[in-house]
Amino acid sequence: MGHMATFADNKKARFDYELLEEYEAGIVLEGFEVKSIKAGRANLTGAHVIIRGGEAFLVGINIPPFQTNNTPDKYDAEKPRRLLLSKKELAYLASADSKKGLTLVAISLYNKGRLLKLSLAVAKGKKKFDKRESIKSRDSKREMERTLKSQR
Repeated sequence: MGHMATFADNKKARFDYELLEEYEAGIVLEGFEVKSIKAGRANLTGAHVIIRGGEAFLVGINIPPFQTNNTPDKYDAEKPRRLLLSKKELAYLASADSKKGLTLVAISLYNKGRLLKLSLAVAKGKKKFDKRESIKSRDSKREMERTLKSQR
């Protein structure tokens, strides 16, 4: 097993959502897409997972071509990518996806040995209020750390 490296991170996910449960999914990719992801080019900002007809798809991801001249002409960097999950996970995620206020958010793309995996979470959108709260608690944490440092 090679050590895990994270190739793309949806930094806003943790800020905009309260992550309830995390899952790991395989992802169906072309060889050149894998190269592009490993080169750190994929963008997960705003990416989420939808369940359609018993299949899970990652939408809103952008995987630019690795080498333009080796890329098929009709390549669409933004197309939905199929995810590999167990039937049980799919059923659970489908029920979560249909609940009001819950979203399936893409968190990060990383490798596990030679495989690329997607970490996704069942998430609850934070209200504006919660966001302010997370900013506040972040600031007060910083404030505390500062105070503690200056007391040494």
